[in-house]
Order: sequence, then structure tokens, then C-alpha cells
Amino acid sequence: MESPFFSASNPLNFLLGGDLPINRLGYGAMRLTGQPGNFGPYADWEGGKQLLHHVVDRGVNLIDTAEAYGPGHNEEIIADAFYPYPAGLVIATKGGINKPAPDNIQADGRPESLRQGVEGSLRRLNLERIDLYQLHRPDPKVPFTESIQTLAELQQEGKIRHIGVSNVTLAQLKEAEAIAPITSVQNRYSLLDRTHEDILNYCTAHQIAFIAYGPLAAHPLRPGSPLVDAEGTLREIANAHNMSSTQIALAWLLHRASNILLIPGTTSIAHLKENLASATISLSQSEFQQLNNLG
Repeated sequence: MESPFFSASNPLNFLLGGDLPINRLGYGAMRLTGQPGNFGPYADWEGGKQLLHHVVDRGVNLIDTAEAYGPGHNEEIIADAFYPYPAGLVIATKGGINKPAPDNIQADGRPESLRQGVEGSLRRLNLERIDLYQLHRPDPKVPFTESIQTLAELQQEGKIRHIGVSNVTLAQLKEAEAIAPITSVQNRYSLLDRTHEDILNYCTAHQIAFIAYGPLAAHPLRPGSPLVDAEGTLREIANAHNMSSTQIALAWLLHRASNILLIPGTTSIAHLKENLASATISLSQSEFQQLNNLG
């Protein structure tokens, strides 16, 4: 799709699963839900649809959602905004969580629940096949391999194009790979939180997309980011580029590894533009190393 940020020779290009060209700077749609707790439909439904169109109009072609966001309402607003979907738009969703209340989030990786989840997402998104379906988190009550095997079967049935996993350890990722090709890992990762460095390095070596959620170290259920008012090295580099500290934090992630995909979320068009502008920042090797040293 046409994009000022996307071309075959652009370092922001990534071939997801070997066949889906995407802009590495995507959009996480979770905030387009009821608040607090990302529960219920988004209060400004038409405004949310308008924001989603701004996202795509500015060259973003990866939108990340989940059955648990709403639950279900987030997938519905995406379908309402885009169906019939423009060519090249990739929708990634997740399943394997039961969320009956804002503060009640339960992993549910049972095969029957995952099947119901995939069918529900297909219906809400108005799709015949989901481009990227991710296990939202392992369920400690269900053998991890059973959950992955179910997704592999759904892939063979043509309901899932690519399989991803989220909130996993490196050992779990390797377990999943023994059952089916794994296209992506979605784990928390940012300038301030590099807990999953080993998984990122493994994914980089094997050309698996690493979808870094929480790229600004924000709490998933609360607005704001601790990076907004950062001082010291981060602020100094931001000032040198006439950018914000959060823009530099996103730029660092894009420089960190060529398989890192970002899905910062926002409900503000101005904030969306600010996030996208981070893709234009070219960090020097010295600046990149200084930021590395903050971790």
C-alpha cells in the first residue's frame, strides 16, 4: 500500500511470515475500548473509526487487537471502520483469555475455547481467515502444546494464516516451534524493560517477528508513560533531535533489531502523528550505544 514510511528498500519494511509486507511501526488498537479497564465499547465510536482511518492513511498497515479488548468490541470497531478491508492491511488478533469483568482476566487455553475464540474473531472482524492469530498468554491449567496444536489445526483448516505467541518464555517458544511454524512473538519490551532480551535475540536470529508491546513502558490498563518526563541521556538526545523522549524511545527500538515491530496505541490523532514521526529519526552509533547503556 502507498506509504511515506513503507517501500521494499526501506528498513521499516518487514516480511511477516515470509509473505505479508508490513510497516514495522504498527498500531495497537487496545485503547479503543471502554474505560477503565479496556472493557466495553469505545465511548466515541465514530471518533475511533476516524482515528483508525488516520492510522492507515499515514501508511500503517499492521493493526493489533485481541478478543479480550472489550471483550470483542475492539475487533468490531476495526471491522466497522475498514470492511471491506483495503489491500495490504494486516489485522493481528489474539485469543486464549476470558475477561468477564475489567479486573478479571483469566487465561483459557483449552482447545474448545480457542476454537470458539477463533470463530468469534472471524465473525467480529468479518474475515474468512485471520492474517496473524496469537495465543494471548499460556494457560497454566492446560498443557501449552495442546493450545498450540489447536492453533495448528485451525491453520490447516484455513482459518488462520500465521500463528504467533505472546507472553512466552524462550523454552515455550521452542516448544511451539516443534508443533507449527511460529511467525511472531509478542512480549513486553522497551528501553526501560528488557526482560525478554533472550527471546528477542532468538527471534532476530530466526527471522521471527518480535512485536514489542508496551514500547513506551506504559501500564496496559492506565494512560501515560514514565518516559514522557524522562531526564538525563534520553532527554539530551531528544533535545538534540528536536523530538520528544518517547519518540527517541520508539526510534531506539526500531534501530535495536530489524525484526522488532512496534504497536504503540493512542486515541489522539496528534499523538499518532508524534509516534509515526519517530520513524524518521536517525540515531548515530554513539546515541544508540548511550541508549543501550540505559537498560
